[in-house]
Amino acid sequence: MDNRVYYGQYSLSHWLDLILKKNIILPDYQRYFVWNQDKVITLIDTFKKQEFVPPITIGAFKDGDLNVNLILDGQQRLTSILLAYLKLYPDKKEFKSKIESLRLANENDDDMDDIEEQFDDILAWDFSNLTDKGKTREEILQNLVPGNYRASDLNVDDEFFKKTFLGFSYLVPHGGDQLAQQRFYSSVFRNINIQGERLLPQESRASLYFLNKDLAAFFEPDFITNYKVKNQSLDTSADFVRFLSLLSQYAKDTGSGRVARGYKLKMEKYYEDFVYSMVGDTASHWFKPFSELFPDRNYAPRFEQLKRNMEALEIPMSFASIIDMDVYFFGLIYKVVFGGRDINPDRKGELKAALDDAAAGFRSDYGHRKAPAALKYLRARMDASIGIFNTFMV
Repeated sequence: MDNRVYYGQYSLSHWLDLILKKNIILPDYQRYFVWNQDKVITLIDTFKKQEFVPPITIGAFKDGDLNVNLILDGQQRLTSILLAYLKLYPDKKEFKSKIESLRLANENDDDMDDIEEQFDDILAWDFSNLTDKGKTREEILQNLVPGNYRASDLNVDDEFFKKTFLGFSYLVPHGGDQLAQQRFYSSVFRNINIQGERLLPQESRASLYFLNKDLAAFFEPDFITNYKVKNQSLDTSADFVRFLSLLSQYAKDTGSGRVARGYKLKMEKYYEDFVYSMVGDTASHWFKPFSELFPDRNYAPRFEQLKRNMEALEIPMSFASIIDMDVYFFGLIYKVVFGGRDINPDRKGELKAALDDAAAGFRSDYGHRKAPAALKYLRARMDASIGIFNTFMV
């Protein structure tokens, strides 16, 4: 039996009912809500004018004995409909301003964590922040913390939601094997361009991490995403899969000479191949198998060790260039995650000075500075970083 696709349309009221009752949910790998208020207004105006709105893509997924319906494409549209219904908007500026004003008014920093937990984190927000508060409009509004959302009345009533329709495609994959289903949906998600909102490579690749949910935190540990490269107005979180994949091949080859050879113009494919290799725990021409890296399949202790070493070294949370981040990260991740070593706390100052000097040297090279992604420069940073950390470990 082949994969099947069913088509139809629901009223916006029915879509709201599905959302509020959690009959349709977001996959773990979906991005956050990113539309600004102008896009929400434009969508509602499009409905009012009875113009075309792309259909929602839903996928049937069997998770053990549980059947769930995943929103594969349409999170931004469905969230906008829900916000219009609730007459709310999760404004990032208002959230930042509210938290900052509370910090200024509160002299005890220890209490701030408790205060902030009362608010939904608008910087990492999706509609589950609202549906977790209730199954009806009234329940949700009653459970909101004042000041967390901005009022936004788009002049729509209940009749609008009852008489306005939005189409859907409903995907039902063949077979019940969970890994096969996840592979299918990961490929679907990665090929979807959500109404003009292009995904960053890391966001798109995240769907692959859930081919094995037990390894999702292996590919993207929470503490790593706090480290960023700030280049002009763009903030980019540390890409842990990039470091793991390159270092896995370095470990297999015992050197950098062949690292990513043949992938110069398709590095994203290299990272994907690494993910598939780890998930399947299969022999690879490029990477060490997961079971060889972690014979007991328990990577958590090494990651905790890495986090402790990063904190002990007082690694800056933001870097001006990927050059600086690489010099700090390659050697540390290699020695801790792949080798189980710790930095020498008594020589922390010397280590940081050596790392900063190496990064400055690379940045002073015009070619390196202008093309840091070139493999010859990437390998040079890897070799230098690992060489420096070799001298300062215990």
